[in-house]
Amino acid sequence: MIDKIKTEVRQLLESGRIEGFLGLREFNGHVGPHLFTDGSDLEGLVLGDRKAPGDSRYPLNKLLITIARQYPNATFGVFIRGCDERGLKMLFGANQLNAEKVVSVGIACPQELADACECMKPFPDNCVAGQPAEARQFDSVARIDATGLEERFKSWLGEFAKCLKCYGCRDICPMCYCTECTLGGRNLIDIGGLPPESPVFHLTRALHMAGRCIDCGLCSQACPADIPLRTLYKKMADIVDQEYQFRPGFGDTTKPSLNILGEATKH
Repeated sequence: MIDKIKTEVRQLLESGRIEGFLGLREFNGHVGPHLFTDGSDLEGLVLGDRKAPGDSRYPLNKLLITIARQYPNATFGVFIRGCDERGLKMLFGANQLNAEKVVSVGIACPQELADACECMKPFPDNCVAGQPAEARQFDSVARIDATGLEERFKSWLGEFAKCLKCYGCRDICPMCYCTECTLGGRNLIDIGGLPPESPVFHLTRALHMAGRCIDCGLCSQACPADIPLRTLYKKMADIVDQEYQFRPGFGDTTKPSLNILGEATKH
């Protein structure tokens, strides 16, 4: 699979279609983001940790925003999975990236990773490599919904109380691109104290993710307290889908639903 990716990237670089490719590189036993600019320098290109594929995941789209702002006239390629493609669609709609200046090179996630992420679409529309995994139904949200309201409330308060306020969930999120963050100001949330106000901190962020979360799971992966943030955002996504018939990155609409004026329509 990696050979197909390397061949595709090499052709894009050598043809001049892109000026750089943002992917993953293994260096001294570690995997991290790397901007490849030469087709002959792809030996270190990897799809993730060889011992645990999928564990080496980074918000490459977020890094691409930073690079694109520095080189607005250049075209870059980027390595994507299904969730990354959903992110690109939303970033194009939010004018954070120019679709004409981005070339995606995608792979399908293996079934094991797709199941672990409870991903509804674990592959991009155009896969260069990999066999698309089966999209399955999952019950993480349903299990919580099945409990009583009081029990749910106590459970989430207990989860939020574990928060270290490290901002890892915000900093790694590919959909957090605001130049000023409400979570870092005093208007809604007091800063400088631990533990953070509960549940204001996480509920405020959850509201900001409504209509924007692409279900990549990086927030849960980054959380040192193992708070099930992805489950919380999945619930938010279900509510937005029910009310607005919109799930970020899954359809043609790329504008966040809550940014569009008008009444919700029922189908």
